[in-house]
Amino acid sequence: MARYTGPLCRLCRREGMKLYLKGEKCFSEKCPYDRRPFAPGQHGREKKKLTQYGIQLRAKQTVKRIYGILEKQFRIYYQRAAKQAGDTRENLVVQIERRLDNVVYRLGFAINRRTARQLVNHGHILVNGKKVDIPSYQLRPGDVVSIKESSRGIEPIKKAIELNRGRTVSPWLEVDYDQFKGTYVRHPKLEEVIDLPVDVQAIVEFYSR
Repeated sequence: MARYTGPLCRLCRREGMKLYLKGEKCFSEKCPYDRRPFAPGQHGREKKKLTQYGIQLRAKQTVKRIYGILEKQFRIYYQRAAKQAGDTRENLVVQIERRLDNVVYRLGFAINRRTARQLVNHGHILVNGKKVDIPSYQLRPGDVVSIKESSRGIEPIKKAIELNRGRTVSPWLEVDYDQFKGTYVRHPKLEEVIDLPVDVQAIVEFYSR
């Protein structure tokens, strides 16, 4: 399975913002982006004015890197969104937000999406009581996501729940940490995904050129 295996903090520096890909490290003094807040490479310190194409490209790359999606899959999500009725921007956000690995992270069962993807791949996650080990699995409203009983004591899950207990989850989700389960109640609205740091319209324009 294709996946990015390079340094995660390099991606934050390339996009010029914290993407919070490393969990706790992003909030600590060890965060490489805080120490070197410029693009990697020989010419990283140079300030360049982006063209319209450059702005659209960076918006696409930023969202792909936040959610850990490669180009082929992301383009498929856009194509599906464009064919659906309604706002293509919102349709695209729904496509990526309903991924199982993303929902596991949003529910607070993992400290970042990368860890959530590993939990899914290793068979620790159940959907409606059945094991699903496909991170890109698309959830539907009403689906219940839970931690397999034999996996509830593993350290990454315990640590994530300890950090997230008491925090408010996204409004389209419900979670019960005592029961190690959460529900994908409904699809999110575009304005509800407040931690998306780009203009989704720029992504739509990039693919519709």
